[in-house]
Amino acid sequence: MTTHASGKHQVVIVGGGFGGLEAAKALRGSGVEITLVDRRNFHLFQPLAYQVATGALSAGEVAFPLRAIFDGDPDVWVLLAEVTGIDLDARRLDLRPELAGAAHHELRYDSLIVAGGCVYSYFGNEGWREHAPDIKSLESALEVRRRILGSFEAAELEPDPAARAAWQTFVVVGAGPTGVEMAGQIAEIARDTLPGDYRRIDPTETRILLVEMGDRVLAGFPPGLSAKATASLEHLGVTPLTGHRVVTIDDEGIEVERPGGERERIPARTKVWAAGVRASPLAELLAQGARATTDKAGRVTVERDLSLAGHSEVMALGDMVAVRGADGEPHVLPGLAPVAMQQGRYAARRVRHRLAGRTTRAFHYRNKGNLATIGRGRAVADLRFLRLSGPVAWLAWLVIHLFYLIGFQNRLVVVLRWTFSFVSRGRGARLITGRPASGGAE
Repeated sequence: MTTHASGKHQVVIVGGGFGGLEAAKALRGSGVEITLVDRRNFHLFQPLAYQVATGALSAGEVAFPLRAIFDGDPDVWVLLAEVTGIDLDARRLDLRPELAGAAHHELRYDSLIVAGGCVYSYFGNEGWREHAPDIKSLESALEVRRRILGSFEAAELEPDPAARAAWQTFVVVGAGPTGVEMAGQIAEIARDTLPGDYRRIDPTETRILLVEMGDRVLAGFPPGLSAKATASLEHLGVTPLTGHRVVTIDDEGIEVERPGGERERIPARTKVWAAGVRASPLAELLAQGARATTDKAGRVTVERDLSLAGHSEVMALGDMVAVRGADGEPHVLPGLAPVAMQQGRYAARRVRHRLAGRTTRAFHYRNKGNLATIGRGRAVADLRFLRLSGPVAWLAWLVIHLFYLIGFQNRLVVVLRWTFSFVSRGRGARLITGRPASGGAE
């Protein structure tokens, strides 16, 4: 089936994340027909996925249906499908439906914006994925929640002290913002939420390890803020293991190599992966079509206007690309939501300019800073010329995340959830759901 009959300029956007969503919103009312393709029918506010994984928020509070965002707009068409092929010369996409029995689809475009994002990389050790899931998707966040809460239940049933200790040992791999936030939340569950809920185990004896190959946590922040984040983590009961390299991960634990080269086996039944990313497979599809190459992280290089070399009608953005700079070399921008959002708005502006016969100046990322929360009233913020920590940084983190959250209802519910959690130290989504998977609590 081929769709290209409206007579309007056809803009196809692949990916309903931050970049793709901003591009679609910025193109509304511009006289073009927009088709938004995604493998999920919702936009996930990924920066808060870890709060789903730790029971602070429910899945529906950090996700919003894509169709609801564009409800009533006749020029926006949302398709639930996966892109399996890109023919740049024919300007055609091959789509595979996400629902069994649905028809395969062929989609033509005049302008194409690809915002496929990234996935976590296990550095060639894909066997680790089943033992240490990530929290990049809503499904994996729910699986991590099941394993975390299930581990305490398994510890309550375990008569052997050594085996019980393994159930109460949690390892988070990667000390970037996601890893730091995840470790802090697990510590707060054990220290603030669960005490008094169990008869045999003491949740405050839970051991949380944050494994990082680099020499400090939050390496993307100034050293002073990294040091404050480390102190906050330690105050919560998290043990940062900087300079430690993961050697193996299996169902029952993890083996790490210390800075001096010695190896240590750590019995731990629940592991969470937050280290390293790799570009979406869509980057490879684009590179093949343009007869280009990808870098070690699978990113395809785009020009300064985010277009694919030799195909000015195709733009790619976000974590799946490196942007060629004024020096002619590809540069990797931070893997942050503001980068993708700015690029999405830029891509939409460039489509408008192309239709008007105008040129668009090269994309320039305006760095507004970076934030990471460690726990209740604890955060760090690097806001360009202003560096904050403690409660003030935490309040800034709350306000900024609420501002970018999609949907008034979601904002209201999240405010109520956070208020309840702050006052009571409780968590309203401590549900163990889903079918048990291999690794972690059964």
